Amino acid sequence: MRRLVCLSLLLLGFSVHAAPSGDPLRIGLNYPRTGNDKAEGLEQIRGALLAIEQINAQGGVLGRPLQLETANSASRVDTAQRNVDRLQARGVAMLFGGATSEEVIAASQHARQYGLLYFATQAYANEVTGQSGHRYLFRECTSARMSARVLGEYLAIHQPRRRYFHITRDDAWGRSMESALRESTGTQDKARHGHRSLAANGARLQDLNNVLEAASKSDAEMLVLNLLGSDLVQAMHVVNQLGLNRRMQIIVPHLTKPLVQQAGPALMEGVIGTETWIWRAAELESSAAGQDFVKQFIAQHGEYPDSSAASTYAIVRQWADAVARAGSSSSEAVIRALEGHRYQLLKGPQEWRAFDHQNVQDIYAVRVRARGEIMKDALKQDYFEIIHRMNGTQAAIAQEDWQQERDSLTLE
Repeated sequence: MRRLVCLSLLLLGFSVHAAPSGDPLRIGLNYPRTGNDKAEGLEQIRGALLAIEQINAQGGVLGRPLQLETANSASRVDTAQRNVDRLQARGVAMLFGGATSEEVIAASQHARQYGLLYFATQAYANEVTGQSGHRYLFRECTSARMSARVLGEYLAIHQPRRRYFHITRDDAWGRSMESALRESTGTQDKARHGHRSLAANGARLQDLNNVLEAASKSDAEMLVLNLLGSDLVQAMHVVNQLGLNRRMQIIVPHLTKPLVQQAGPALMEGVIGTETWIWRAAELESSAAGQDFVKQFIAQHGEYPDSSAASTYAIVRQWADAVARAGSSSSEAVIRALEGHRYQLLKGPQEWRAFDHQNVQDIYAVRVRARGEIMKDALKQDYFEIIHRMNGTQAAIAQEDWQQERDSLTLE
């Protein structure tokens, strides 16, 4: 009988662990608690805390409890860099977070001086693991190139030979995204496919009106908003006022749950973009760990987790797993444990590529559902339907192309 009870517990996934003891093993989240990307920042800390809670309940890492140290970057480069100093002084073993490519690039370069690893969450510019990539930087999210390739393939099949108009945040990600999407859709001719830029650090309402008026006067059929955070939310309200969403296909290359919530599902209906993870992916890809993550997140917050939460959750779990496999939290040991490591966690197979430290995973093209469909969901947050997907290896840059872009064979 005792044997049967033990077997039943194992089959149910229960396990008994000794409580972690000793000094905490600290990790540092450098994320936007305020500013343009604060809604995504909230998702980041929620995902990180859930991972830490689960790891500590399972005995910690090398017998030590994990402890989260945080600092508010407000999506600003100088603040993110100063936060590296603050978090290093608190004794963190690694750093992660960020909502813009510039802050991640700058903060990770500063972290490298301390010998600290930096894991990027929302830093989509190709430069992050390309021109600016280095040995101490890993990126969990996809690149602009990866998003552009899945979108380009979908659009070529379903909406070929259309005219595009790009409105682009003038930063590393915005420029990367526009360039990559133009290439993947064959619309590099800027005379035919228009363009306007917006300031990177918070666009003024008048500026948004001006660039969207220009789009309205064009003969474009596809309006690409290469924007993030509150800039995108404001832009969508102007798009609605001008009626552009009723006569143009709106494309937002990187969609998130907070963007739909802030702009409103009615305004975002029919918008096309990409996601690396949505809450339904766990069930679609038969991921038990992913389904448990969704269940635990809902229990804590009464809503579905976003890809930002999934990213920080996965980073913490993957770093902790690498430390356990290496038997050390030293950066060099963790790098060796991660490079080329293949795993499954919240979705299908993923890999930390050795040559550029890009996380390679399947990527989805998604469309925002009609508001009536969303309201049928129990939590009224089932925002995205998957309309296309691409294998991560197909979407990511090939090693030979990466080496040519960097004029370097290896990370330094």
